Amino acid sequence: MPLALRNLFALALGFLFCTTAFGQGVADTNPPSAILPLKSETLPKLIAYPPLAEALARGVVIIQYRTEHARIMPVFGKAAADVSPRLSHLHVTVDDWKGTWAHTSEDPIIVVGLKPGIHNVLLEVADPTHKILTSTTVSFIVPDKKPADASHIDDGHAIKP
Repeated sequence: MPLALRNLFALALGFLFCTTAFGQGVADTNPPSAILPLKSETLPKLIAYPPLAEALARGVVIIQYRTEHARIMPVFGKAAADVSPRLSHLHVTVDDWKGTWAHTSEDPIIVVGLKPGIHNVLLEVADPTHKILTSTTVSFIVPDKKPADASHIDDGHAIKP
């Protein structure tokens, strides 16, 4: 390879190396935090939907819901109350039970074992220190369970009651 061609090739390779190195820039030594401090953020909104009818007919209560301006997560404590976007969880109370449980995911609320009749489920959005921010109540009726098939077989013949 002629000397001039080698020098031109070395110059092009050096130029490519320098532009690549300068294009990467200086590493940011003070990047912004992934979660920003909470200042004045809109209060959360809780939208709960009636229980799914098909499951309710079997005695299983499935309540779907969504929140706005809050993320439902299993995070607790004073430090977590001061971050944005707002972190929260749900407090769930069925009827007038003395107990309440913390629901910490965006999965639907599922309740089984309720007797037929009218029921209420109170859903409360709480911050990581358990301060209630908003709430809603879902009312529904658990129907009487009916046998799957009222007919039965006797001696190979179907008999209707």
